[in-house]
Amino acid sequence: LRFDEQVRVVVFKSQVKGVFCAGADLKERAKMDDAEVGEFVRRLRNLMDEIAALPVPTIAAIDGYALGGGLELALACDLRVAASSAKMGLIETTRGLLPGAGGTQRLPRCVGMGLAKELIFTGRQIDGEQAASMGLVNHSVPQNSEGDAAYQRALTLAKEILPQAPFAVKMGKLAINKGMEVDIASGMAIEGMCYAQNIPTRDRQEGMAAFREKRPPRFTGK
Repeated sequence: LRFDEQVRVVVFKSQVKGVFCAGADLKERAKMDDAEVGEFVRRLRNLMDEIAALPVPTIAAIDGYALGGGLELALACDLRVAASSAKMGLIETTRGLLPGAGGTQRLPRCVGMGLAKELIFTGRQIDGEQAASMGLVNHSVPQNSEGDAAYQRALTLAKEILPQAPFAVKMGKLAINKGMEVDIASGMAIEGMCYAQNIPTRDRQEGMAAFREKRPPRFTGK
């Protein structure tokens, strides 16, 4: 996906009705020794980092349970859409664990330190509406009879992104992600570098031409 120039948005959904991702298989985990557990979680953390580093926008469609590593997967995405009936939580402390695939870092960056600590310390599960109210998900939608309401809303959101200039969107994502990790002055410098890369693109010229000619732009990602 990273190197496929045709890909403009990635939507993560489950093929299992009622479950986005239920997290680790604790029966499988119980068969591992301490070293194997450490290696397993390290690889899982690396996977989440790979997802977070995808250059195009990513959307998690949470139509059911997103627990533990399942919520960490959703947090690794740029945007999250949940059915109002979905259940989410970093429940690791209820199993004698702590989040190990990015949850302790991405959740506070998403909802703030106080709420993140409360959710992680208690292992509490929340529904889609509660998640939307605290900014954990971008949208909460009533579940439909097919059980894919979040996916359908995620597709609508993806279709809003799809017509926009692909390289500009990628640079916007990069500027936001990198800028959030530094002070604002450094962030401004990052924005400037990303903007400078966008200036010579054909899409920028196309955007200006389309505006002048009063027509929709035809972006190619070049």
